[in-house]
Amino acid sequence: MRLKGINIGFALTGSHCTLDEIMPRIQELVDEGANVYPIVSYAVDNLDTRFGTAEKWRSSLKQITGKEPINSISGAEPVGPQKLVDVIVIAPCTGNTMAKLATGITDTPVLMAAKAHLRNLRPVVLGISTNDGLGMNAKNLGLLLNTKNVYMVPFGQDSPTGKPNSLKSKMALIIDSIEYALQGKQIQPILVQQP
Repeated sequence: MRLKGINIGFALTGSHCTLDEIMPRIQELVDEGANVYPIVSYAVDNLDTRFGTAEKWRSSLKQITGKEPINSISGAEPVGPQKLVDVIVIAPCTGNTMAKLATGITDTPVLMAAKAHLRNLRPVVLGISTNDGLGMNAKNLGLLLNTKNVYMVPFGQDSPTGKPNSLKSKMALIIDSIEYALQGKQIQPILVQQP
């Protein structure tokens, strides 16, 4: 068990098309012995989309982790003072969340958990999924790549001809990225080719 005894805050934001891909990754963390605390943005907690209902995602998270998702700013704030987790993963991490994290905005449970965790100099791992990673959000990506204690799940263009600004992390590398981040290292290579 690669993550036995490790407490992980796993935060999901509103890239709803990626959520089906993320649920098995959370199950892998549990299977590897991690104690996973689910955290959801308001979009994941409240929006029903063609990719699934908010209730479906909340139920899936509770079934996998055995815990109710943290879904409020006040619920996420104790993550820092109580040193609740060893690492936070935000996956999928939307361009909106990435931009707010890069500029210090704390207006969702996910961002509050990340801010509270970072104040303890503990690692945050981002699994990005954004249509504008090489557009308007490129500057925020650059800032986060150079932010202490923020690490990236390797990413690349997921549709270079159809959506040339779109970037997506290779979510299969989440566990490896966590292991590196817990050692204070960025997994390499950070830029990968997507299928």
